[in-house]
Amino acid sequence: MDFLLNLNWVAVGQIILIDILLGGDNAIVIALACRNLPPHLRTKGILWGTFGAIAIRVVLIAFAVTLLQVAFLKVIGGLLLLWIGVKLLADDDGGHGDIQASDRLLAAIKTIVVADLVMSVDNVIAVASAAEQAGGDHQFALVVFGILISIPIIIWGSTIVLKLMEKFPLIITFGAGLLGYLAGGMIVTDVAVGPWVKENMPGLDMIIPGTDIHLSIPSVVGAILVIAIGHFLAKRRVHTHEGTHPTH
Repeated sequence: MDFLLNLNWVAVGQIILIDILLGGDNAIVIALACRNLPPHLRTKGILWGTFGAIAIRVVLIAFAVTLLQVAFLKVIGGLLLLWIGVKLLADDDGGHGDIQASDRLLAAIKTIVVADLVMSVDNVIAVASAAEQAGGDHQFALVVFGILISIPIIIWGSTIVLKLMEKFPLIITFGAGLLGYLAGGMIVTDVAVGPWVKENMPGLDMIIPGTDIHLSIPSVVGAILVIAIGHFLAKRRVHTHEGTHPTH
C-alpha cells in the first residue's frame, strides 16, 4: 500500500499512454504472427507472445540509454525488422500442413519476441525518460507497474486486429508495411549512420500535400521494399506450390 500511495501517478499515466500509443505496433505484429495458427492456439500465441515481449521490454529499459549509443545496433535491428516484415507478408497457409501445431505456436511466439525486441530499442527511451523525469526512488518499479497495466490493452488490441485481418486482408499488407516503415527510420537514425545522413542527405522528410503530416523518405522506402518483396515471394510460393501439386 505504501508503494502505491507514494507512486507518482502522473508518471504512471504518461507511461501507460506511451505504451498504448506504442502498443499499436505490438498489436499488429502479434496479430500478423498468429494469423496462421489454428484457432484454438491463437489465444495462447497472443498471451505468450505478449508476455515474452513485455519481459524483454522491461529488461531493455534497464539498459535503454546505453543501448542507443551502440554503433550500428539500430542498423542491424532495422535490417532484421525488414526481414521479419517480408517473412510475415510472404508466409501463408500453403505448405504448412506438415508442420505440427505446437511448432507453429513456438515459431509465432519467437517472431513476436524478436520483432518486439527490435522495435523496443527506440520505444523504451520514451518510457525510461518519463520515469526519469518523475524522479524518486522507485523509477524502475514505476516503469514495470506502468507496463503491467498496459498488457491487457496490447492483448485486446491484438485480438481486435486479428479479427479485422480475417475480414480485411489488406490490413496484413499494411502491418508488414508498418514494420518496413519503422525499419527504414531506425537505420538512418543509428548513432553511426545518423550524422553522415544529416550531412550528406538533408531533407529526407516530406509533407503530405494539404496536411501537416511529415513522412520520412527512408521509412517510406522501407515500407515499399517490404511490401514489394513480400508480395513477390508470396506469389512465387503460390506458383511453386501449384507446380508441385498440379490439379487434375
